[in-house]
Amino acid sequence: MGARKPVTDLKRQRVVFDTNTVISALVFTGGRLAWLRTHWREQRSISLVARATVAELKWVLGYRRLKLSAEYQFELLGDYLSYCETIEVKEICPVQCRDAKDQPFLDLAQSGRANILVTSDRDLLALAGQTAFVIESPEDYRLRLEIGHR
Repeated sequence: MGARKPVTDLKRQRVVFDTNTVISALVFTGGRLAWLRTHWREQRSISLVARATVAELKWVLGYRRLKLSAEYQFELLGDYLSYCETIEVKEICPVQCRDAKDQPFLDLAQSGRANILVTSDRDLLALAGQTAFVIESPEDYRLRLEIGHR
């Protein structure tokens, strides 16, 4: 299956970011994915979310080990969700993930006509090349952005 649209002009590509990618960008402000916060604010892509993916994001932000106050969790959610387009998932991706917890991201990408799903999850990355959208790591996504804007 080929990508729905060429993934050359990433300025306004439709992108699904998995929960771990979003958490890394939001919580670890000095970390390797902190650049994504600027990427979202500048609306260099159209970030897609769905009810299930937002619920998981809220749940993970509430992890005890992150030690985030309820107010800060709310602030972080707003810092991401205010730049997202919410999709009603109506299609199931024909490619099924080995880990059922990851399937909502595939279904969101399918329903939202995403160009790219950005993830560090091995189960999702193993499906690269099998979907109508590109599945790649945050590092590969950043490299694609850098190459596309030269």
